[in-house]
Amino acid sequence: MKNAFRVLLLILLFSLNSCKSEKKEEIKTVINDNETKPNIVVIYLDDLGYGDLSCYGATELQTPNIDALANEGLLFTDAYASSATCTPSRYALLTGMYPWRNKDAKILPGTAPLLIKTDQQTMPKILKGKGYQTAIVGKWHLGLGTGMVDWNTRVSPGPNEVGFDESYILAATQDRVPTVYIENGNVVGLDPNDPISVDYKNNFEGEPTAISNPEMLTMKWHHGHNNSIVNGIPRIGFMKGGEVAKWKDTDMADNFLKRAQNYVKTHKENRFSCIMPCNNHMFRVHHTLVLLGNQA
Repeated sequence: MKNAFRVLLLILLFSLNSCKSEKKEEIKTVINDNETKPNIVVIYLDDLGYGDLSCYGATELQTPNIDALANEGLLFTDAYASSATCTPSRYALLTGMYPWRNKDAKILPGTAPLLIKTDQQTMPKILKGKGYQTAIVGKWHLGLGTGMVDWNTRVSPGPNEVGFDESYILAATQDRVPTVYIENGNVVGLDPNDPISVDYKNNFEGEPTAISNPEMLTMKWHHGHNNSIVNGIPRIGFMKGGEVAKWKDTDMADNFLKRAQNYVKTHKENRFSCIMPCNNHMFRVHHTLVLLGNQA
């Protein structure tokens, strides 16, 4: 079975070192040379087509920040995706396995158990074995725990159990519950007197929904996105409690970027790999990456 992430890792390592072709012996020397190992930042986006970027010829949309990254680095002319959808492609990226080899590698609810086996080889584990410190900041959507997650205690297993030293994530997607940040397995800012309950089948008694309380919405609901209401937005799934811990949607991009920036500042003297799976507001990313590049 081919390991897709080995190819990706090789591309990442050398796209930051040289665009020239090298002999196999020379490549092996560079990879084993601690002094030449680059820091790695992977930005992983949902639903972005190559034709959506002006550096690839888009005319209806202008993406100057992404264009700047392309102008200052390498612009590839060939690319391949293991899947066109979220969870399967993330599974392939981290494990190197085609998602169809795992029958559960499909779009997951926010209560799904961890999709990756903790004894499975992963990209962050391989990087750790090469002396890297690893982190993930942003969207996870690969399941957490072993099923029937208790969000009021440490949620495990998760990113930290499959190779990441640090994690600051949202469990599933921005439109799914629970609408809270999770740092190294713990819900950020949770009030123990206001515990979180999550269900993807049944609502909790007395809790408003998009269908029953449309007057509370700031945007119209549509099929599927018509359950719990958070920040005036209709969500997928039902959630109760955790009011203080709930994120503000408009602050999410800046929050994740600040976390990533702080991670790079802290680890800039050491080799690190930081994966940023972005959900929305991608075009705010470049400013922070410029800061990261100046500090790394």
